[in-house]
Amino acid sequence: MTKKIWQNKYFFLFCAFLFGCLFMLCLFRNAILKGNTVHSYVYDKSSLFSSVEKIYDAVVFVDAYSGSDGIGAGTGFFYKKDQKYGYILTNEHVIRDADKVEIVLSDDRRIESKILGKDEYLDLAVLRVDKKNVSLVAMIGDSQNAQLGDTVFTVGSPLGYSYRGSVTSGVLSGKDRMVSLNVYDKEENNWVMKVLQTDLPMNHGSSGGPLVNVSGEVIGICTMRLVNDNADGMGFAIPIEFAMKYVDTLETEDKIEWPILGISMVNASDREKISVYDLEVPSSVQEGVVILDVKEDGIASHMGLEKGDVITKVGKSSIKDMAYLRYELYQYKKGEEVSITYLRHGKTVTKKVKLS
Repeated sequence: MTKKIWQNKYFFLFCAFLFGCLFMLCLFRNAILKGNTVHSYVYDKSSLFSSVEKIYDAVVFVDAYSGSDGIGAGTGFFYKKDQKYGYILTNEHVIRDADKVEIVLSDDRRIESKILGKDEYLDLAVLRVDKKNVSLVAMIGDSQNAQLGDTVFTVGSPLGYSYRGSVTSGVLSGKDRMVSLNVYDKEENNWVMKVLQTDLPMNHGSSGGPLVNVSGEVIGICTMRLVNDNADGMGFAIPIEFAMKYVDTLETEDKIEWPILGISMVNASDREKISVYDLEVPSSVQEGVVILDVKEDGIASHMGLEKGDVITKVGKSSIKDMAYLRYELYQYKKGEEVSITYLRHGKTVTKKVKLS
């Protein structure tokens, strides 16, 4: 009798232990699943649906015309709405040389827009339509708070009208990249842009579209991709805070007034051109800008710059070439004071000048 009691006791203890283990396993498994749900909301691409909803109807297809001829196409998005109008940001190169621009809304309505302002160096343009055509305005974020590896996406028009409204995603690959390019199809690069790098597919027609984080906020404006046999998945976007610095001016003026030094110049690394002008620049000087001529009554003339001087710094920023000189100079507004450092006969000189 006693033996049976002990056997039953062990049996019940075993069952209680087994039940406890199963119970704890279920709790642990449930906690993991909940943890994964929170984690996937931030990183898993399958969660982008709710993010896309926050921007999709703010994105438009941009169609540029010269007369009756289509000359360009891309993407744009509503960044602002007031009591009368809705305002669209896109790239300047999308509507360059256009005298008429139409947009196609997310509901497929096609309407004509007004070009308010544009600038080739910023590669930005502002369009305007009647307020009644705006169903959603994009939320503006901040690229400075974005981290490398963050999921980003865009809504664009790759390859044109037929694929408008396409969503592509990737990650933020780099920040503060300095990319050289040419403006107005010059023979050499004459401008640099500080941009965000991403690996998301950025095809022809996506230019001007929003680069968006998982919160549905615009952190950049898609502008270009690197076309190279040795590179793949390298696209670039203008940081949104940089663009927003200029939208007020673009809304009211046709062009940005950039400061001008009043010089003709050549890169210090271009020894062939330097020799043509019979200038004596030490071979050790490979970075900077060599002055070929100084225009009368310009800023350079008033500050005493001469032919053969080599500009090496604007403010505290070193000057690599002509593109970097323009970039650093254009960080200042008309009327602001800036120091310019240059070499003359092997000596370094720094002078302050008021830009005009």
